[in-house]
Amino acid sequence: MTSPEIAANIQRIADALTRLAPPAPPPIDWLACPAYVWTGDHGHGVDVLEAPDLALLVGIDAQKDTVAANVERHAAGAAAHDMLLWGARGTGKSALVRAAIRASQQAEPGRLALVQVAQDALSGVTTLFAALRGVNRQFLVYIDDLGFEDNDSTGPRLLRSWLEGGVEARPANVRLAVTSNRRAIVARSMGEQDDPINPRDVVDDRLALADRFGLSIGFHRVDQDAYLAIIAGYAAHLGLGWRADDPQCRGDALEWSQRRGARSGRVAWQYIVELAGRAGKTV
Repeated sequence: MTSPEIAANIQRIADALTRLAPPAPPPIDWLACPAYVWTGDHGHGVDVLEAPDLALLVGIDAQKDTVAANVERHAAGAAAHDMLLWGARGTGKSALVRAAIRASQQAEPGRLALVQVAQDALSGVTTLFAALRGVNRQFLVYIDDLGFEDNDSTGPRLLRSWLEGGVEARPANVRLAVTSNRRAIVARSMGEQDDPINPRDVVDDRLALADRFGLSIGFHRVDQDAYLAIIAGYAAHLGLGWRADDPQCRGDALEWSQRRGARSGRVAWQYIVELAGRAGKTV
């Protein structure tokens, strides 16, 4: 086979591979949407940010005030903190972040956007920061349900670098909001206090990761009254006819929580979905 024939065959193979390759994703307009999802090397816009009204988040008033005020400062371009929201599952951490963003967007559309990043996309956050740097808009980069295991050294290192102001740090128009079930984010073993070599240093280093956030906000399990108050707020908002002063309504709601084995904002919302379904309504 002559050299021209070889070259022609190579070109045909290259052309075939090009046709098989998926098309490049379209460029992202970082000014167009209220929210975005970042997949690690690219992202896409979300046309509607689904979030409850802030007024419907009951039983977390102090946390709500703190998060909403910080989000508003960031949206206005003022000094604002990176936030760690930690605590029990289903207590409203994720809902509060989205609700605070949505409230700010309703007050002044376009100035602030949410960018959600999955934990398996953390390695691409530095690329995201590069894309957001210089955009004439404020962004809250949101990582939900974050947790690092003992053998994961890459994730904590990345998080430290973003928060500490190094070469990989987030740009000035970006702040981080992280939710976690553990205050320390990194898993802590029961035996670490028995480590004969500087056991206190191990614990302190893990807690120091959380301490790098300007705001560390705890969420705790709700009591019975708060659980019923959450249900009452949602039911009134949706016109479901549930009343806290009706023993049958209260008993039904408490039985629901007992079957679920927990009382939380999440369980209260699931009960509201059940009530709406019984009434033939959508939520």
